[in-house]
Amino acid sequence: MKYSFLALVAVLFFSCKNKDADTTFDGVDYAAKNEVEIVKYIADNNLEATRSDSGLYYVINEEGTGKKPSASSNVTVAYKGYFTDKKVFDESQPEGISFGLNQVIKGWTEGIPYFKEGGNGILLVPSQLGYGSADRGPIPGGSVLVFEVKLLSVK
Repeated sequence: MKYSFLALVAVLFFSCKNKDADTTFDGVDYAAKNEVEIVKYIADNNLEATRSDSGLYYVINEEGTGKKPSASSNVTVAYKGYFTDKKVFDESQPEGISFGLNQVIKGWTEGIPYFKEGGNGILLVPSQLGYGSADRGPIPGGSVLVFEVKLLSVK
């Protein structure tokens, strides 16, 4: 019941906002749709997630003890990406991949700095912080992306 109320509030909140090109496409309000989908996923999986002002949800399983990255840091991250139905669309090797946080989707640029080196958790990325309304390879437009991430190092 509590989660149904939260989902209803989220739908009402987002339906009252001004629409923009990043959240509405072909008459679909992806911001509202994604919010409901993420809230349901959190409830179904008994997660304790925090919502940022941008709409990113994150779960910190372990904060880590090393350096904390900024939005422009170069990092190495091991990850697994999947949809809310648990279908995996991408996964790194255990040694991770290295990249600049200013070169990836907005959800990662914002979300990875919540962790310190050695930290891990989950990022629940609405489409406006992911790939938007356009299809991108195996990812349909408007998709919520779920990432299990482990921050291996900050350079």
